[in-house]
Amino acid sequence: MKRAISMRRVKLLIWLCCASAGLGQIQAHAQQPRVNRGHDPFFQISKAIGDCPVPLGPLETEQEWLDDSHYRIERGNSCWVEGRCRLSNAYLYDAEIADAVQRRLANINYATHWREQSTLWLTLQRRFIYVQGCVAPGFDKAAFLGELAKTADVDRVIDDTTPNPRAAQLPYKTLADPDKPVFNPGN
Repeated sequence: MKRAISMRRVKLLIWLCCASAGLGQIQAHAQQPRVNRGHDPFFQISKAIGDCPVPLGPLETEQEWLDDSHYRIERGNSCWVEGRCRLSNAYLYDAEIADAVQRRLANINYATHWREQSTLWLTLQRRFIYVQGCVAPGFDKAAFLGELAKTADVDRVIDDTTPNPRAAQLPYKTLADPDKPVFNPGN
């Protein structure tokens, strides 16, 4: 009988150790720092609308980076393999596009008034421009996004903006709550 009790205690002790180790891993994952591991350009371009939630942008945990690494390599190389890119990886364009976007934005403000009607951030990844943030009601997003899409080497402009900075769900992940689900991203 004593041996049976002692084996139960050992099993219970082993189970408790395993459970606490698993909890430690969950907590470690939740506390992993978010870093721009791909060095993707991410910058704010306007500040006209107050209280607009800051996008998460390209910040990710090490585990998220590892989970996405194969897909990122495949996406980056596919345009070169298909003959649509002059450079061997679509991500190699992003620094050049970031410079060109700054020049383009200066030229399109007069026609679109984006500075006065928005709080926006841009993330550049593999020739895509992700536009995230808040726009004033009545802002002509189509004209702004269309003009932005004319930037040299840009493949696509993705609209992740909202007219309501206090919406229960936004079309982009935020720095304040990166795990919160998004609503209708990439309109």
